[in-house]
Amino acid sequence: MSSSSGNHDFSLDTRRAKVKEYMTRDVATVSPDDTVREVAKEVVESDGHNGFPVTDGRTVVGFVSASDLLLADPDAPLFTVMTDDIIVAHPEMNVTDAARVILRSGIQKLPVVDDAGNLVGIISNTDVVRSQIERATPEKVGKLMRTLEEIHGVTVSEERRTVELADLIPTQARVYADELEGRHYELKRGLAEPLVVIDNDGTLVLADGHHRVMAADRADIDEMDAYVIVIDDEIDLGMQKTARKEGLSSLADIEVVDYARHPLVETTKRFQNE
Repeated sequence: MSSSSGNHDFSLDTRRAKVKEYMTRDVATVSPDDTVREVAKEVVESDGHNGFPVTDGRTVVGFVSASDLLLADPDAPLFTVMTDDIIVAHPEMNVTDAARVILRSGIQKLPVVDDAGNLVGIISNTDVVRSQIERATPEKVGKLMRTLEEIHGVTVSEERRTVELADLIPTQARVYADELEGRHYELKRGLAEPLVVIDNDGTLVLADGHHRVMAADRADIDEMDAYVIVIDDEIDLGMQKTARKEGLSSLADIEVVDYARHPLVETTKRFQNE
C-alpha cells in the first residue's frame, strides 16, 4: 500500500479489494494425462493441498480433489475422474463476490483465470477471511493518524512494510495466555491481521497487535507485516511515556498472564452461565 497523507480516507467503501490482491499466484497444477496414482501421491506429499487445478498448457480444463481420487483406478488418466464443469474467478472480481461464490457452492478454492482463460492464481476461503481482516485494519490506522495530527499538530504518513519484532517497543504490559493460542492459530493459517506501528523518527512503537506479536515470538517468527504511521520529527508520544513508566523496552518485558482469562472471554462465559 502506498504512503498517504493524514487526510487519506480509510473507509472500507473506498477500497474495493480485488481477487488479484489476495490470490496465490504460484499455483501447483496437474495435467489431464497424469494418472490417479501420480496425483494421489502429490496430494499426500504436498503441504496441505486437498486438490489441484487441472491445466492443459495454461488453460484450466478441470479440478481434481482428494475425494475424486479415493475409489478411482490408480492407473486411470486424470481426465476420466476430474470435475470439468468448474467455477472460476477473474482477478478483477471483488473479494466479497468471490466469498459469496465460495460460501454458496461449498468449495474451498476458486481457480482464477484471465480473459483468455489462462490460470493466473487461486483464491481460497482462507484468503477471503484474510482479506476481510486486513480491510478492517485501515480504519484503526486512519483514526490513530487523525488523533496524532490533532493532538500534536503534526502531519503523518502511512506505509505498509515488514518490521523486525526485536525493534518494537511495546505499549501493553501484559497479554493473556489463552488468547495467544488463538493468535497462534491465525498465524499458522495466514489469517493474522497486520500490526499497527508508529515510527516516531526511527523509534518503532507498537500501537496494536501485542497478542499477535507475542504469538509470533513464541513461534520463532522474527518479522511481521505492519501498517506503519510515520512521524518525521520526533514527538513526545503519550504511549511511549506509558511504556517507560511501566518499564517496557522490548517484548521480553511483556507479562504473559496464564492465571486469568481475557476480559471479553470471561464476560461471554458469564452470559452463558446466566
